[in-house]
Amino acid sequence: MLRELHISGLGVIDDLDLPLHPGLNVLTGETGAGKTMITVGLALALGARANASLVRDGADAARVQALFEVDRVSEARAVLDGWVDDGEVLLARTIPAEGKGTARIGGQLATASALATLGPVLVEVHGQGQTQRLLEPAIQTAFLDRYAGDRHLVALAAFRETHDALQTATAAVERLRDAARDRERELDLLAYQVREIEAVSPEPGESERLAGEEARLGHVERLMESGGAAEAALAGDDGGAADALGLAARALEEAGALDPEAGELAARGAALSVEVAELARDVRRYRESLAVDPERLQLLRERIGALKSLQRRYGETDADVLSFMAEASRRLAELAGADERLAELDETVEALTAQRVARAALVTAGRDGAAGRLATALGAELEELGMPGALVEVGLDPLTVPGPAGAERVELRFAGGPDLALHPLAKSASGGELSRTMLACRSVMADLDLVPTLVFDEVDAGIGGRAGLAVGRRLARLALDRQVLVVTHLPQIACFADRHVQVTKRGGTASAQVLDDEARVRELSRMLAGLDRSESAISHAEELLVEARRVKATA
Repeated sequence: MLRELHISGLGVIDDLDLPLHPGLNVLTGETGAGKTMITVGLALALGARANASLVRDGADAARVQALFEVDRVSEARAVLDGWVDDGEVLLARTIPAEGKGTARIGGQLATASALATLGPVLVEVHGQGQTQRLLEPAIQTAFLDRYAGDRHLVALAAFRETHDALQTATAAVERLRDAARDRERELDLLAYQVREIEAVSPEPGESERLAGEEARLGHVERLMESGGAAEAALAGDDGGAADALGLAARALEEAGALDPEAGELAARGAALSVEVAELARDVRRYRESLAVDPERLQLLRERIGALKSLQRRYGETDADVLSFMAEASRRLAELAGADERLAELDETVEALTAQRVARAALVTAGRDGAAGRLATALGAELEELGMPGALVEVGLDPLTVPGPAGAERVELRFAGGPDLALHPLAKSASGGELSRTMLACRSVMADLDLVPTLVFDEVDAGIGGRAGLAVGRRLARLALDRQVLVVTHLPQIACFADRHVQVTKRGGTASAQVLDDEARVRELSRMLAGLDRSESAISHAEELLVEARRVKATA
């Protein structure tokens, strides 16, 4: 439950501390005093969207802290595990006048979305906006599904899984069929490209290797001439360089017998003589390997031309061309299998369609079984809320094609009395009837969840008198097993409070005061007659408090 709320710098609130009771807490005060701003502050602590316009004039930031006590066995404990410290968790939010805001959970930095994740297990807020949400078909459908129970929700989840799978498969079929003409064009092009590359069958590095051979054959006569000249210079008819180096080496060898330094030169000369002799032999072999072969040269040039033609279209190198062919072949196989894939998908769509029909029937059966029970439960709640004879019907309107929520649209229909025709809730209920219907839904839902704190902002809109007392009694009963916070203008509701907080505004600043018994009488008399000293209003206020105590004692 919410133990304490601290707000500063928010709208008309400068600095406010609000301790809360485990039962029914009521906020009252003049219009514009700042009651709703307190619920806004709580919503911010629960991760609601914020903007700098909420910051009080002159304040650097709006700050909200909400301290919750978490029961060890509650639903919230499992979600909040890791944030709870000694049975408590603190949610905090700062919205600066300029710059980016911050959020904290248990004193640790967090995000607003993290607050929004924790908020629903701690507090459920009902305001005029939420009353309007009750008019949406999707909300009414979710309400009935939740009332139908866990087994029904499992069936609904299975239906949605099948529906989503069917939508995905159907979309894939449509894409394949739409792309059929383009696919044929792509198939023809890819097949041509693969055939063209396969006809040449390049090998990695082949272009570089052939370019070397082509260069040698293209200049073979010059190469033979140069090789002959080199061979003559090294070992010609007159001995050449090899013989000359041999003579030099022998002369140095004789000198070396007389001078060790000359001996070193002799060794170098001998080595050079051997090296030059080997070079001469290698040059001879190279020259003899050269031969004029115009036919081979022509073949080489044709092959190189074919490889370059591929490279102009498919890649800069032989390896790039081969990579292009591999990818084109893969895509060809993929496209060639599209017809098989389409046939498989058609079978999948057929099977999923049948499965969706079967699972939709289970969902419809669950809703049909729960609709009557929900209508009866809501009718009983409305009677307790001062609307005897009011009728509620939960209609199931079949859809032509099942949607993501099932094969029917759920609609709450309402009639204010037994002689009135049933119409959609949005068209038949007045503002007060809508407020009470919303409270009836929340009361029915109370047995379906364990949210520890319920907040009702302006739940009394459009009602008064006897209806207000009925609403107060129902809120008091809700507060027997959970915390309830109500913002109200009706004394018939406020009299049931376990803790009555009066919100006042002076000089543009709101303050909150927990009222004692005497102050409660004065506040209730003000709410009844606009005067806090009217004897008749005071008497009436005291009567309301006596009635509230009696009802709570017998609850």
